[in-house]
Amino acid sequence: MNLLVVILKKAELVADICKGLAEEGVHGGTILDGVGMASVIEKMDDLPIFGMLKSILADDDDNEVVKTMLFVMSDEEMERAKKVIHEIVGLEQPNTGIMFAVPVTFVEGLGA
Repeated sequence: MNLLVVILKKAELVADICKGLAEEGVHGGTILDGVGMASVIEKMDDLPIFGMLKSILADDDDNEVVKTMLFVMSDEEMERAKKVIHEIVGLEQPNTGIMFAVPVTFVEGLGA
């Protein structure tokens, strides 16, 4: 089992990803709202060392909500999910998001 994590800067693609995953037989996951770290740093007034960085970030779209998608799945499901996510999101493009997986050694409640 694996925990597949997708941190998506293009929140408008969440519905398309969920539809694509369901069509591939991947069901169940959790979607969380978040903000990028750059958005937080941009609002800090007590970090003078980041003055120039803050001015650069102010023109960026990091103020938008990011979506974190979490899925516990088998190796086979993960390969299908990765394919769908790559096709929809285009992670090879900058500022789209990241995807990674970590092994899960224990899980309960998936079949409940």
